[in-house]
Amino acid sequence: MHSKLRFVSALVVLSFGLTQYLRASEPAFKLQKTWKLGGEGSWDYMAVDPTSHILYIARLSRIMLVDLLSGKLVTEITNLTHAHGIAFDDQGKVGYISDGGAGKVLAFDRATYKILATIPAGRNPDSVLFEPTQHRVFAFNGGSHDATVIDVATNSVITTIPMPGKPEFSVTDGAGNVFVNIEDSRMVLRLDAVTLKTTASWSLAPGETPSGLAIDAAGHRLFSVCDNKKMVILDSQTGKLIATPAIGEGADAVAFDPADNLVFSSNGESGTMTVVNAAAPSGYNAIQTLSTMLGARTMAVDPSSGTLYTVSAALGPRPPASPSNPKRRPAVLPDSFVVLVYSR
Repeated sequence: MHSKLRFVSALVVLSFGLTQYLRASEPAFKLQKTWKLGGEGSWDYMAVDPTSHILYIARLSRIMLVDLLSGKLVTEITNLTHAHGIAFDDQGKVGYISDGGAGKVLAFDRATYKILATIPAGRNPDSVLFEPTQHRVFAFNGGSHDATVIDVATNSVITTIPMPGKPEFSVTDGAGNVFVNIEDSRMVLRLDAVTLKTTASWSLAPGETPSGLAIDAAGHRLFSVCDNKKMVILDSQTGKLIATPAIGEGADAVAFDPADNLVFSSNGESGTMTVVNAAAPSGYNAIQTLSTMLGARTMAVDPSSGTLYTVSAALGPRPPASPSNPKRRPAVLPDSFVVLVYSR
């Protein structure tokens, strides 16, 4: 009897794994909608509020809020200097914006969109995240090479953690660990959210100049997208190199969809999005390349539907490199900004 139960259990597990693998191996994502929003300015990170089903888009001097059902602009959070990232608490009440130009993090009410507090950070806070076990916000400061840690109960700074280089995007596993890419050292750090100490630093070689970072918390995998057209996948517990699937050029964001075990890389310089199968036994192979637009370098995934969102605009000629524009990003032509919506 016991052997039969074990056999049946093994079949169930095998069937579930096969179903996940087949589902992930047949993505067939297509462009479904294009929402023209217009407006001046470049863009940075995007985030989907899972509570209100609103897409947040950083647009330098403001954050645009877009209704995911209608594609219409709901409102804007304005009077920012150089908005980079958006994070949400786990209660559905408060959001956080990193204003790199002002060197501050802004807490806002997700129902009224009013600013609740303005908290000093380091120079050019970029990536920002909410860590749920300690109820702390981490803002990673690209200019001062450190991280500002904020107590959300008091909206006050707890400490500043030095970084061994320029921090880029960050994620948390929801279990007390925070991970951040170090762009100029091609490594990823693991921080303890309780002690606020670095507990590990792992090489991202053969990746170079990492930017976007995503996590499969249940599967213990980190996904870093790098400038040399590689996605570097590490074990988030040991730092072991798992795979390096090829992606497009100019990736600045990566997202993981746990429902379908898929990883997405938005590649702004090639105008594509790479879909990678993260379901065993796939071996993390790229299974679809979507055509997007030149400049569509950031993205977001709606966890409730698996829908993908990326943004871009009509662009002017590429300028020469300068201290204020080292990545030679071209000017945005007026009133051409759009959201591209992809789903199965």
